[in-house]
Amino acid sequence: MTVIAALSLLLAAQPAASQPPALAADLARDMPGLIAIYRDLHANPELSGQEKRSAAIMAAEARKAGFEVTAGVGGTGVVAVLRNGPGPVVMLRADMDALPVAEQTGLGFASTVRARGPDGQETPVMHACGHDTHMTAWIATARRLAALRSRWSGTVVMIGQPAEETVGGAQAMLKDGLYTRFPKPDYVLAFHDSASLPAGHIGYTPGYALAAVDTVDLLVKGVGGHGAAPATTRDPIVLAARIVTTLQTLVAREIDPQDAVVVTVGSIHGGTKHNIIPSEVRLQLTVRSYAPETRAKLLAGIARVARGEAIAAGLDEALMPVMTVDPQSGMATFNDEDLTARIAARFTAHFGGDRVRPVRPVMVSEDFPEYRAADPARIKSSIFWVGGVPRAKWEAAGGDPARLPSLHSPFWAPDAEAVIGAAAEALTVATLDLLAPPATR
Repeated sequence: MTVIAALSLLLAAQPAASQPPALAADLARDMPGLIAIYRDLHANPELSGQEKRSAAIMAAEARKAGFEVTAGVGGTGVVAVLRNGPGPVVMLRADMDALPVAEQTGLGFASTVRARGPDGQETPVMHACGHDTHMTAWIATARRLAALRSRWSGTVVMIGQPAEETVGGAQAMLKDGLYTRFPKPDYVLAFHDSASLPAGHIGYTPGYALAAVDTVDLLVKGVGGHGAAPATTRDPIVLAARIVTTLQTLVAREIDPQDAVVVTVGSIHGGTKHNIIPSEVRLQLTVRSYAPETRAKLLAGIARVARGEAIAAGLDEALMPVMTVDPQSGMATFNDEDLTARIAARFTAHFGGDRVRPVRPVMVSEDFPEYRAADPARIKSSIFWVGGVPRAKWEAAGGDPARLPSLHSPFWAPDAEAVIGAAAEALTVATLDLLAPPATR
């Protein structure tokens, strides 16, 4: 059975009476206080691994809702547990970190925060990826699930995750005993605000949804000398240029055209003066893929191309390029197809078909798949999108995301109320479905 066919059957089977009728109204009544929390988080962003203030706000709100809360997991991570009888374990994740971006939204509560990054340099900080909406929706969801305990049976584990932007926070929490110190999940859910959907709309992707990312450094060696006597040198700038050009044939001629991949050289540095041929050039690459075998083929191809071009340039073994792959690189996000079909059916029944749609995979990356990868035989996971583009801006752009600020843009200013409300509703109804009492499950 195809995923679409399964979704149709699930949707047809959803009884309207299973929906919590007061959910939207309760969230609406709670929204002024939630927006106050959101604006506070937005105005006080924190870089990856520095999310102490944000974590404290989330921990305090979860305690108020009746959760057992543990702070400091995996650095600044928060784990909140609510046990409510027998049943499955559902884990809900929200990421907390902001980006080194100078905000240009013009909002009255715009960030003016500056902080020191890992390199010790001071930088402006902004929630340019919308994690402030994620945290606020997490708080709203915790409140709703606590208030609706009569409607579900099982255990809810809610985590505030640090360092998603540096692809290290999920692993840090897992290494700090997330699955041994706390109930191990059967299901893991998360959402991300979207700059490609109108505010309050839901997007879902069965199967591969976000790409794997590999950060690659290439040290291209040569023999330096006078720019007026190139024959006495082995020019690494020319060699680096050849490598950059040939790398594109990995995408154009070696990978199946239907298998989405990206090889981008984002930085090239070498030399100090017009008339000096340097002895080395450094390249920085980002590599994106989905399937593990494609990922391996790309990385092997980069090493082969760099070495082959160096041999063609007449370099000996001691001057072969050196390739380094960042160990913090992240795997592709795979949404379990049956789980995704199930929650998509629930979303469609709750919000209506005009607000819920399948969306194409994207080449951006997440560390969300780490939670499933820790025990793929048991754990099913799915991450979905919640549109954040304000309606007026969406209509003015004709629904073309290319004409709108993207995530990570200094101009990204989502319709926070719509994102928080839709996300909290979606997380709540999905959790209620997965934790339906045994009599109705």
